[in-house]
Amino acid sequence: MKNWSYENEQWTQLPGHLKHLPLFTRQIDLMSWLFRALWGGFLKIAFRFYIFLRVRGDWAEIYKKYPRLLIISNHASHLDAVSITASVPFWYWTDLFISAAKDYWFKNPIFTFFSKHCLGAIPIDRKDKRGEAIKLCTTLLTRLERIWLIIFPEGTRSPDGYVQEFKRGVSIFSERTNTPILFLYIEGNNNLFPKGASLPKPGFLTIHLGPVLMPNEARNINERYREWVTTINPNAYAPAEQAANKNL
Repeated sequence: MKNWSYENEQWTQLPGHLKHLPLFTRQIDLMSWLFRALWGGFLKIAFRFYIFLRVRGDWAEIYKKYPRLLIISNHASHLDAVSITASVPFWYWTDLFISAAKDYWFKNPIFTFFSKHCLGAIPIDRKDKRGEAIKLCTTLLTRLERIWLIIFPEGTRSPDGYVQEFKRGVSIFSERTNTPILFLYIEGNNNLFPKGASLPKPGFLTIHLGPVLMPNEARNINERYREWVTTINPNAYAPAEQAANKNL
C-alpha cells in the first residue's frame, strides 16, 4: 500500500472508491456523516417495524475490550451487512467498516455512493490475483488504533442458507495484524431474503454475538465457528457436512 501524499498529484489519482477510507482522508466528511445519520434513522425504523431485529449479546462490553476486531458472520442474504450495521450502536459507526464485493456494491455511481457514505464499505475485488484487497485490509488493521472490520469468510452468499466452508483470508488478516476475531451468527436471514429474491419479507431476524478468537487460534476458525454455531442452530450446516463432521 502506497503512502499517499496530500500535497501532490497522488490525491487526484487515487480511485474515488477509496477516498472515504481513513488511510486517505484527514478530516471527518460531513456529507458522509449526514447520509450515515439518515441511513441510521432509516435502519432504526426498518428493523423495528418491518424486520424485527433481536441482538443476543452486548456490543458495549465488546467495544470496551476490543478496539480492533475482525467481525465474521455467516452470509446468506443481502440483509446481512445492513442488519449487522443496524445492530451496532450508531456512536460506534466511526470505527465500523464492511468488506464488500467491488463488482456488486461499487458497480455503478449510485451503489458506489451508498457503499461509501452509508456502509463505510471497503471494496474487495473477488477476481484480484495481485492481493491488493489483502494489502488494503491488512494496512487498515495495522495502522488504525480502533477498527471493527466486518468480513463474510464464505466469500459469497450461500445459495441454500447453509453455512459454507470459510476461505483463508480472515485467518491471514488475523495472524498478520494480530487482530482478534469475533463470531456472529445471523439467524433467519435466508428465510427473509434468500439469494435470488428481489425484496425482503417481514419477520424476525436474530444476531448472536459469540466468542472472540485470538490470532493464534485463527487457523482452526472453521472448526471453532462450526462448534459454536451448532449450539445455536444444529441445522446450520448441510446434512452431509454435519454427518461428515460427526465422523471426524
